[in-house]
Amino acid sequence: MAARTLRIGLIPGDGIGREVIPAGRRILEALPSSLNLKFSFTHLDAGFETFQRQGVALPDKTVEVLKSDCDGALFGAVSSPTVKTEGYSSPIVALRKRLSLYANVRPVKSIASSRSPVDLVIVRENTEDLYVKEEKTYDSKDGKIAEAIKRISEKASFNIATMAGDIALRRQRVRDAGTESIHTAPIVTVTHKSNVLSQTDGLFRETARKALAQEKYQMVKVEEQIVDSMVYKLFRQPSDYDVIVAPNLYGDILSDAAAALVGSLGLVPSANVGHGFVIGEPCHGSAPDIEGKGIANPIATIRSTALMLEFQGEERAAAKIYAAVDANLEEGKLLTPDMGGKATTEEVIEDVCKRL
Repeated sequence: MAARTLRIGLIPGDGIGREVIPAGRRILEALPSSLNLKFSFTHLDAGFETFQRQGVALPDKTVEVLKSDCDGALFGAVSSPTVKTEGYSSPIVALRKRLSLYANVRPVKSIASSRSPVDLVIVRENTEDLYVKEEKTYDSKDGKIAEAIKRISEKASFNIATMAGDIALRRQRVRDAGTESIHTAPIVTVTHKSNVLSQTDGLFRETARKALAQEKYQMVKVEEQIVDSMVYKLFRQPSDYDVIVAPNLYGDILSDAAAALVGSLGLVPSANVGHGFVIGEPCHGSAPDIEGKGIANPIATIRSTALMLEFQGEERAAAKIYAAVDANLEEGKLLTPDMGGKATTEEVIEDVCKRL
């Protein structure tokens, strides 16, 4: 059978994105030939430094190439300005909208020998909520007032809850196949604040419930959690959770906070997923404090690469990468400084490649 060739766009972005995205390419090239996979790569521009050079953070050419010439992509990191910069907006937010990548999927998993095991996935709606960025400021007798639109739609809420249900079922199939896990049944926890925001979060809650009531999810247990108590319980009882689904803002906060459960943002992957396209994206930022020092943790990017493959139907290849990363972390001899070690980015990449 002829090998499948996947065309991957590489978008390093800013800061340490330029140091870790090459790790994704090297991992793909190191996969065993028995998997019958080949890859071609295209380097593309986006980010604040692209904005400074070209006057636009996300060039139209980047989007056009992704749509016409790529099956998936890896995105590094963005250095967003801390003050208002005329004409600048986040390229990753724009990519999610222009490619209709409606789901941000963030697995958070500890190593098997952890005293407090964590194995959960946060599924974040990716296109709306406060991230529609419709804001205005005006004067009043009490001074300036700033307002922002929080938009929740039935369609987006249904789509993201369906994605969460599908992930819960897939995780259960893996568990049933014999993989060790702290979970015994698929659970989706719908996170919201409908006790205060009865219209917006109320619609998200009702629609998610409706989506997960479909017959194909009959074995999935559906729970609810108010977002503020969700944060508390997530830190106190992480083993209670399997798949968490949330609107954009809550999902963003929860997924970054959950990284603390496993020791570092440098370990946490994500995937921006739509119908027929996926972008793997490590959850860390551009980390200007360590840029150029060769100590950035590549694990989040490597896991994001595996996650990209998983959503492209290449679960065997993804499993190989996950196993190689887990073996590196379990052994604990080559860890970057964020994990308490002294290894360089290059040493970690080489070690994971060897384990493949």
